[in-house]
Amino acid sequence: MATGVATSKVRRVALASSAGNAVELYDFLLYGTASALVFDKLFFPSFDPRIGTLLAFATFGAGFLARPLGGVVIGHFGDRIGRRSMLVLTLTATGVCTALIGLLPTYSSIGIAAPLLLVLLRLVQGFFLGGEQGGATLMAVEHAPPGRTGWYGSWTFLGSPLGLLLANGAMAASTAVSGDAFLDWGWRVPFLLSLVLVGVGLYVRLSVEESPEFRAARESRGTVRLPVAEVLRRSWRTVLLGAGVNLGFTMFIFVVATFAVSYGTRQLGMTRATLLNAGLIGAFTQAVAILVFARLSDRVGRLPVMLGGAVFLGLYAFPFFRLLETRSTGLVVLAMVLAFTGSAALFGPMPAYYAELFGTRVRYSGVSLSYQLGAVLGGGLSPIVATWLLGATPTHDSWPISLYLVAGALVSALCLLGIGETSRRGAGSAR
Repeated sequence: MATGVATSKVRRVALASSAGNAVELYDFLLYGTASALVFDKLFFPSFDPRIGTLLAFATFGAGFLARPLGGVVIGHFGDRIGRRSMLVLTLTATGVCTALIGLLPTYSSIGIAAPLLLVLLRLVQGFFLGGEQGGATLMAVEHAPPGRTGWYGSWTFLGSPLGLLLANGAMAASTAVSGDAFLDWGWRVPFLLSLVLVGVGLYVRLSVEESPEFRAARESRGTVRLPVAEVLRRSWRTVLLGAGVNLGFTMFIFVVATFAVSYGTRQLGMTRATLLNAGLIGAFTQAVAILVFARLSDRVGRLPVMLGGAVFLGLYAFPFFRLLETRSTGLVVLAMVLAFTGSAALFGPMPAYYAELFGTRVRYSGVSLSYQLGAVLGGGLSPIVATWLLGATPTHDSWPISLYLVAGALVSALCLLGIGETSRRGAGSAR
């Protein structure tokens, strides 16, 4: 990728990408935690509890529906104007939407308008997140020196476990402080906190320069008039296979991070604090594992590391629920730690992996479209599908959900094999 960029500058860019992405993922994942804990009671209270949970998860999924569109629109301008300006826009807009969710009146106050406004804000939030992840990834990868793209690119995706740490930590702290008033006002505090985090993220993000690789490509060959059209014309197969790679991961991780909280509290009778704290520990171990597996992918290649991660997702789908169903705090923590840590083998190398699939002049559009299609088909649907599958058996068994996760892992593995190794393709090409 980039050559001749000072190590200190590369690190600053990678940290800025990680910080901004952490704030964006805080906003997005906080909604998932709230969907599992409170939205069914506050915005869909007139339904049977299971139907209310399904509807709450449906609004969570609505944010994913908008992500591919956001990836295409913001990716278009990111490929024509630049990565940095688009990232400032996405961070600001997502944070404002999150704060507005924290100010929404509930169903008891304004009736059906409450869930409608909730869905609208979730759609706008998802739209801007769809343009965030691709751009943040490219800022880190396109500044990175050859042979270190996996390592520095992975700093961006540290934003996911860090965002989850912030979201679950804020929700756990608010639960403890507000006590019985959690459903009255306590749940709102983490959403309003987003404005503070956005200020920090903008301060860091505005301190970095535009991608040198993007500038060089624009100066030497200009920009592509319709980047997404060029991607679909020349690389549609790569887009679909790349979406499949992310599909299995997001299916797994959103069942673990979102559905499992609902399942543990409603089906297993565990406390919110136990599950949120287990998720916090798991997110921390995932952050460490992301760096380890990404650096390993620089040494041995993306394919063996990521394929190993996909295999883990399939093998662990049944043991994960068996550990949860013990209701033992220690084993529940172990379940979360293994889930988050093992999934990092697939997740950690992804920033460099996706950047290596597309040329510089259409890379923002290609990465955003491919990654976000997988996210909407996997993560957007998985909590809804898992909730439905849980009710599909008379005794509400978890085994259908495990089979569902195995199928997703198989899709990821087959798509990885379909693409093959990417680290030797010369991702710095300005094709």
